[in-house]
Amino acid sequence: MNSTSSRSLDLLVSNSSSSLALGAVAIPKDNFSNALTKNIVAMLVWLALSIINSSMVHTFLRHSLFYENPRYIMFICMVFNDALQLTLVTALYVVSYIFRKIHTSVCCLLIMTAVLTTRSTPLILAGMAVERYISICFPLHYSQMCTVPRTLLLIGIIFILTATPPITDLLITIVKEPPSFFHTTIFCDHSLLFRDRSIYYKNCVFDGAYLSFVALTLLYTYCKIMLTARAASTGLASVKRARNTVVLHGVQLLLCMLAFVVPSLQAALISLFPHLSLEIRYIFFLLVYIIPRFLSPVIYGFRDEQFRKYWTRYLSCRSCSIFKVRPVLLKVNL
Repeated sequence: MNSTSSRSLDLLVSNSSSSLALGAVAIPKDNFSNALTKNIVAMLVWLALSIINSSMVHTFLRHSLFYENPRYIMFICMVFNDALQLTLVTALYVVSYIFRKIHTSVCCLLIMTAVLTTRSTPLILAGMAVERYISICFPLHYSQMCTVPRTLLLIGIIFILTATPPITDLLITIVKEPPSFFHTTIFCDHSLLFRDRSIYYKNCVFDGAYLSFVALTLLYTYCKIMLTARAASTGLASVKRARNTVVLHGVQLLLCMLAFVVPSLQAALISLFPHLSLEIRYIFFLLVYIIPRFLSPVIYGFRDEQFRKYWTRYLSCRSCSIFKVRPVLLKVNL
């Protein structure tokens, strides 16, 4: 048994080729056509989002007004984080169908990085909420409070905080497990990799404090933004836009937080509908790890006017260069 955030990765790899919790419960095996369809869909979604993310990163790097703005720096950091997480969870999902077991050290690297990226997204969202709160509630002090060095420092602190739990998981495992454990092959599952009971209790404490901090930060900042926007607005359009942005951020955070509560809900549904266990796992995989990755382009790619102007210009130029018909000159010998 592991913490909620760590166990959320179990739904990625507990599919047709695995057994749960040291082989206690056997999972029905997918037939070839279903397995192939699920993996093709996962790979196509990964490819589509990778193309979108790479175009957004390219747009960000080409224009200095973006990487000199704390808001867009945090946004592109979240894009990088989402792209890495999507790549890892898709790889874990596909690998779990192809290989039953992989080398423990490789599994350790994949699981630790996946846990880090999963925990980073809500904290980045909280940082973006604080930035929006300062820009709306303290506009005269924004340039002094929100600077590029402070933004980079905040991003560094976020990744240090989110890297601490998986690193301590590894240290505890190194102390508790024999050295030969890291030279074996295992089914790549967090509960099978980090087996010591103390890891579960440690992560429960961390997740409780972590989720409470993020939830309170977002609740406070978004309420203040809404009240300030409504009080300062002279028309309904700006209030509606602020409200819609808050709603989208809230939906994004809610979907990210599903990674912390899904394992328990998934286990309950599977116990009620055991014959649909594979479908339940696949639906939760899409709901928790795929759909939230689409919201970053929606919020900042399509809704942000400044970024949308440069992003659509880049996309149109790329499409023109791809589909442009170049004339061919034929040399005729007379």
